Amino acid sequence: MSTPALPPEATPDELIVLSEGAPNTLVGDWPDRVFPQVQRLELHTCRCAAPARGRALVYAGGGYLQLVHDKEGLEIARWLNTLGLDASVVVHRLPGQADGRGGVWPADIALQDGLRCLDHLHQADALAGRSPLPLLHVGLSSGGHLAGVMACQPHALMACGALIGYAPLNANHRRYKAPAGKPDYPPPEKQAFYDAWPIGIAHEPQGLPKMPLFLAYALHDAVVPVDHALNLLKAAQQTGIDVEAHIFPQAPHGFALRSLTGTHDQWPALAARWLEERLRSAAATA
Repeated sequence: MSTPALPPEATPDELIVLSEGAPNTLVGDWPDRVFPQVQRLELHTCRCAAPARGRALVYAGGGYLQLVHDKEGLEIARWLNTLGLDASVVVHRLPGQADGRGGVWPADIALQDGLRCLDHLHQADALAGRSPLPLLHVGLSSGGHLAGVMACQPHALMACGALIGYAPLNANHRRYKAPAGKPDYPPPEKQAFYDAWPIGIAHEPQGLPKMPLFLAYALHDAVVPVDHALNLLKAAQQTGIDVEAHIFPQAPHGFALRSLTGTHDQWPALAARWLEERLRSAAATA
């Protein structure tokens, strides 16, 4: 029996390989495929039909144990295309996972890969002799944590904002756990990354983003408690971070663009308005 053909939205317009390693293999069927292992850094780029007004790096969730590539990667990238952004899903390596050389990837491998993606975009602009388009970091679940980490990094190619959904930003850190007493996350490298980068804690200044943020959270999320967002809002109040936050009562964890039965059906429209403001602001200051 032949394999059903994939729809166009299931395949990126360009796959860019940014490290050595074996090709990554998706597991499952569209639109629920995941990368259970990542051997090399890849960018899966989806482009607008019209000339783009901006671009985004998209970070899929999966608890730093896998990457939920379709639901929180490609589907988000294709949605961003409709808003005028070229979008590249970052297929990054995972902390503590086998590196194919007899060891494991270090705790900060996802950050290293994110910075390498920024380097690639910056160098491509320079080689083409073009001005960079406004950039945004976009991430859901653990990908939202990585988007927050990336928003804290100094780089020649700075983003103009970060869009974060139901992400474990800070309360997976050993000192700020919610609920209190929650066990450490395996593997040790994953826990170490959360401990190194609590995003939005006022007295952890390395984790205070340097750009406007948009947050979408679920009030009764048992997987990622709303404490993560509340901690960041307290830090924003104390430090002046620009944060727009929406907390929805009926939303489940992992709502993305699918599970929208409830008031969180408004989050894509709210995010689209915020993204439009970020693009206009970036254009005005260019």
